[in-house]
Amino acid sequence: MIIVKYRKIFFIIAAVLSVVSIFSLFYFGLKFGIDFKGGSIVEVSYAETRPDVDTVRQKTSELSFGNIYLQPSGEKDLIVKTKELNGEEHASLLYKLSLDGQLALEEKKFNSIGPSIGKELRSKAWLAVVSVILGIVLFIAFAFRKVSEQVSSWKYGIITTIALLHDIIIPAGIFAALGKEVDSLFVVAILSVMGLSVHDTIVVFDRIRENLKLKISDKFEETVGKSLNQTFTRSINTSLTIVLVLLSLFLFGPESTKDFSLLLLIGIIVGTYSSIFVASPLLVSVEKLQKRNR
Repeated sequence: MIIVKYRKIFFIIAAVLSVVSIFSLFYFGLKFGIDFKGGSIVEVSYAETRPDVDTVRQKTSELSFGNIYLQPSGEKDLIVKTKELNGEEHASLLYKLSLDGQLALEEKKFNSIGPSIGKELRSKAWLAVVSVILGIVLFIAFAFRKVSEQVSSWKYGIITTIALLHDIIIPAGIFAALGKEVDSLFVVAILSVMGLSVHDTIVVFDRIRENLKLKISDKFEETVGKSLNQTFTRSINTSLTIVLVLLSLFLFGPESTKDFSLLLLIGIIVGTYSSIFVASPLLVSVEKLQKRNR
């Protein structure tokens, strides 16, 4: 199959995107939200029509709170994220949100997250991602233990991990470059992308395993190519249906879900690419490298 034959080109594309994304992460850095660095969340509901967000932003900019994140919710609600507020600052914020008392509003929620709690959540988020990757490596190494003649079963797990890192780094790098805020939903989206990506990868690997048992070819490269041929349409169609749903959510959904849907959209596209054009061809490269070293 053309994917296996020209695998080096696909590896270069994946490597370039990954390097650019890593540079973006180091240069721009991730902009952590209050979930991870601490702060206050205020949610208000306007009695009548919610004012234009730019108008509210102009009013709240008069406060010396630093960055204030405004997020419309529903038809009349507005979610505000800012630094940790004391009683006086809280009252001042509500006054500005009412456009200096011109509009009636009701405060629905006011929560504060301290810096220590935010740091703990950030550590747990990293732990969750690392634990998932480790679990996937162990599971795949166990599941493919009976097809390790050409490529050792644990290498299937390592290759899957490489593909997953590719799927995490690129969306994170894009978010860093765009200056998007990283919160708990970001972690949920990343874990979801990992789950969907590894599912696609395992589908192809499982077909390779079945074809190795059936001995459809004496050459490992041909077995992988035929396995990709058999699963290519299914993988593309599955991913395309998810992409269409996420694209609709991003374009027509509420403002509060746009960043979440954008991250999932990028992740699904990147994950589909790695499952088809990176993971399986890497098996072929590893098998050829093993032959040279024998």
